[in-house]
Amino acid sequence: MTRHDNQVTQRDKTGKPSATNGESHQGGELRGMLRALERLGYDLDALLAFSGLERKDVEDPSAYISPRACSMLFARAYKEGLVSNLALQLAIHTPVGSNPLLDYLIVSSASVEQGLERLARYLGVVNPAIHLVIENRRDPARVVVERAPGPFEVELTVSLSLLRLAGETDGQMKPAYASFTHEPKDTAEYERVFQCPVRARASWNGWALPRSAMQIPLRRRDPALGRWLESQAAEMIARQPKDGDVREEVLAILTAQSTVGDLRLDTVARRLAITPRTLQRRLAQAGTSFDILCDQARRLAAETYLTNTALSISEVTYLLGYSEPTAFHRACRRWFGGITAQAFRESRRAQSEWRSEIGKVKIGN
Repeated sequence: MTRHDNQVTQRDKTGKPSATNGESHQGGELRGMLRALERLGYDLDALLAFSGLERKDVEDPSAYISPRACSMLFARAYKEGLVSNLALQLAIHTPVGSNPLLDYLIVSSASVEQGLERLARYLGVVNPAIHLVIENRRDPARVVVERAPGPFEVELTVSLSLLRLAGETDGQMKPAYASFTHEPKDTAEYERVFQCPVRARASWNGWALPRSAMQIPLRRRDPALGRWLESQAAEMIARQPKDGDVREEVLAILTAQSTVGDLRLDTVARRLAITPRTLQRRLAQAGTSFDILCDQARRLAAETYLTNTALSISEVTYLLGYSEPTAFHRACRRWFGGITAQAFRESRRAQSEWRSEIGKVKIGN
């Protein structure tokens, strides 16, 4: 893989990975597909308005977008029927790199088999609702799509996974057939693009390929990059909101921002595709409030900035949305057991140096 391809590994001046390596749930893939929707002739502004979103929500590379809002938007486009096989066309017109973390995690794989295994393990980075199972003990092997909300999501997952891997093998990987439990609008088009038979109204969703095709190498394989991306993806999966936990969803939105003070209650509610009043009610039922979660998000961000960056205290104060340094210093004393931001940074630095020295001793032994 070339340096030009590796945009996912770019870093900003703070030393943190750039937004391309840790895009919030569905953000990167969504933006690529929204551009594709416009190219296919859809009224994007009308679709966004229907799902409670605005352009600035999906153009922000760090924005968390609610899965519910995404589903509403694409369900509406699918229902409009402007394009016969919308999911297939989106897969064709959404380039590799629209979701840099997942896309490059797959294309940096050594083989088709490793690419599929990584896709199954980390698909939740893009859509936690869908589950992918690789059944490689049979011949042909199966890539099974489970728990998809509807036909559109099934067709999109099948199309993206099949076409991505076929492209990364320069067409060497030939699928045996595709399988849908429903009837696509234009099966003949799927067969022409996939270059294989399509079985409609079958017992399972997914696609099959000869077991021998599992060992076909991918053209941009990069073991070192792949290992690094896996660590990033695993961290993202661990941080994802738990199903139905509105507190976790709100925290995910707040902590995704470069400046925690940027978001208001109404903005967060819009990204969750609910009203501000509904969000307040759900938070109250969960035993918390928006202000409490903002404070938690600021503390998490403060710990990160003070531990892992060379930003000055005044720069951290600004990024966390505090207009006065004294307010930030009071918050730090409350968060960190009475110590200042500078004292917290020095204690973390000392801990890091101590761990480094211990590691050297263990290696020396």
